[in-house]
Amino acid sequence: MKQQLNLLLTAFGFFTRIPIPFNIAFSQENLNRCNRYLPIVGLVVGSISALVFYSASLLFTTSIAVILSMITSVILTGAFHEDGFADVCDAFGGGWTKEKILTIMKDSRVGAYGAIGILLLLLLKFFAINEIQPNLIVKAIISAHVISRLMAVWTMHSLNYVREDESSKSKPITKSLQSKDLLLAFVLSLPVLFLFGDLLYFLVLIPAFIAKFWLERYFKKWIGGYTGDCLGSIQQVTEVVVYLSILAIIAYQTHQNSFEVQINSIF
Repeated sequence: MKQQLNLLLTAFGFFTRIPIPFNIAFSQENLNRCNRYLPIVGLVVGSISALVFYSASLLFTTSIAVILSMITSVILTGAFHEDGFADVCDAFGGGWTKEKILTIMKDSRVGAYGAIGILLLLLLKFFAINEIQPNLIVKAIISAHVISRLMAVWTMHSLNYVREDESSKSKPITKSLQSKDLLLAFVLSLPVLFLFGDLLYFLVLIPAFIAKFWLERYFKKWIGGYTGDCLGSIQQVTEVVVYLSILAIIAYQTHQNSFEVQINSIF
């Protein structure tokens, strides 16, 4: 149990800015194995962000509350995943060989592709959350943070890590994932969808998987696998996909209810 607690705290220490005890057992092995608890990291980050939304919505409009929630998420993670998405946009937008893509991805500077990409992503995220029914936004934020991190963990199992040097800050935690770690990540993730009280919301896993699968094929085609930045990109993209999927389910339910009302009025 102490070892598992060390792994959990290691995950929080690497993926967030949340303070953790300094006496945890740090090791390269723990950094590799802590990925199994990424959904728990998502649960905590998502829950705090959702709490900020709920509290802010009591005083401000839904739009302002959504923005404050998004700011909270960025602060809690230190924009870790957003930075990865921007780097991927720059690298794959400006590089045409594996070596060039990996070189650009290491560059700490943000180029035009990265700036435009992250701006559009954040705008889409804001409008998607803002369009969800206010009584479902808390559940949506928590679920999206958990499921998107599950997709990133899944990628660690599906693809090989491609950097062979020590130039990446993410290398210690992005080596191939064991099947039992992926299974545990699933067990920790899926219960969050019961928050909606409707099994229909489990369908968000399908478009999230499709987005993950498409990105994986793209990464494999160009660089033969993934990097830490690729994982951040998958987390960000699938988070937005979950929000859009929830919107689609709400639209379907609304249409279905409207149809049933029309049928009942006829008969």
